[in-house]
Amino acid sequence: MKSFMQTKETVERGWYVIDAEGKTLGRVATKAAHILRGKHKPTYTPHVDCGDNVIIINAAKVKLTGKKLTDKKYYDHSGYPGGLRERTAEVMIESYPEEMLERAVKGMLPHNRLGRAMGKKLYVYADENHKHAAQKPIAVEIK
Repeated sequence: MKSFMQTKETVERGWYVIDAEGKTLGRVATKAAHILRGKHKPTYTPHVDCGDNVIIINAAKVKLTGKKLTDKKYYDHSGYPGGLRERTAEVMIESYPEEMLERAVKGMLPHNRLGRAMGKKLYVYADENHKHAAQKPIAVEIK
């Protein structure tokens, strides 16, 4: 019996919505990355972008455990001398909740052009309103 190898032409993409309210950041991110890679499908092929689209709502209500609100740091550098910017998780969740979740999910994807293509199928919203209702996304429950 031959092994099945999916091609980009035969990929069927679905839509999933994850409600992050009261859920831990890492658990939401791992579930989203799992779906974006396509590992939940029996037709998973590592070298093909066979994942589905993921919508994450209520990003501002995600939970962090321990002292991560004050101790966890997010770094950005402009490329210029003295251009390092440092923000805590508390500042990120207040001002940039979408970016915080995007960074968590994209860090779990492959760091190459395939991973960048998977990251484009991620949609994060700070509240429960999103503009993808016409796609009829399936709700995903996180334990």
